[in-house]
Amino acid sequence: MTDKILEVRGLTKTYGGVKKRGAKKADPTLDVLKGIDLDIYRGDVVCLIGPSGCGKSTFLRCLNRLETPSSGSIKFEGVEVDEAHIDAVRQKMGMVFQHFNLFPHLTVKKNLELAPSLLKLKDKEAISARADELLARVGLADKANVYPKSLSGGQQQRIAIARALAMDPDVILFDEPTSALDPEMVGEVLELMKELAHTGITMLVVTHEMGFAREVSNRVIFIDDGKIQEDEPPQELFSNPKHPRLKAFLSKML
Repeated sequence: MTDKILEVRGLTKTYGGVKKRGAKKADPTLDVLKGIDLDIYRGDVVCLIGPSGCGKSTFLRCLNRLETPSSGSIKFEGVEVDEAHIDAVRQKMGMVFQHFNLFPHLTVKKNLELAPSLLKLKDKEAISARADELLARVGLADKANVYPKSLSGGQQQRIAIARALAMDPDVILFDEPTSALDPEMVGEVLELMKELAHTGITMLVVTHEMGFAREVSNRVIFIDDGKIQEDEPPQELFSNPKHPRLKAFLSKML
């Protein structure tokens, strides 16, 4: 694979350091990302793993500027991800959140139709047909006219994935998509993500689901202390971890 879709260079993110009015000194600083360099290629399914607080979700959120990096550059399909280009970038970079973030006042189908309608990407009939197709694909065609609150967590997350797909993105970012789910609902969401991976769409997944990382991804990246410590195919990373922190992390997770 040589078709580079994402290029990250020297990415850092620091919180704090702001002097509040009346304070004698600035807040302490916290360096969450400490110089990330990474290339993602079209069709990659990349799982980002690491201990809580290591910076993996912050890294993901920097890619679509839900967090503003402190320094460094991100290019998506050759375009700099900055304030000038972010709206165009987000149209092709879907995101699935830990807590679904569905619009509670809209029906399930309207949740899928909203962004394509606002951006006038297709005519009304085409947008409606695409929403129906995606609801069928995630196994929830019968829920088109209900509101999100009547659905289980697993169903809401499947709708959130369908909503991300409604924009026909080139890459989807998943930020711990199963962490907020009851254990019995995790499987249905992971199964849908597995099916998605087989379609060839590029996926970046922050996850604690080691089985999914091992089975579905073609790359697993271990982040710790704000840096990429290992970036290997899953067979290599899980069977032959090199970094001492990765060994310690896997011993607790597996």
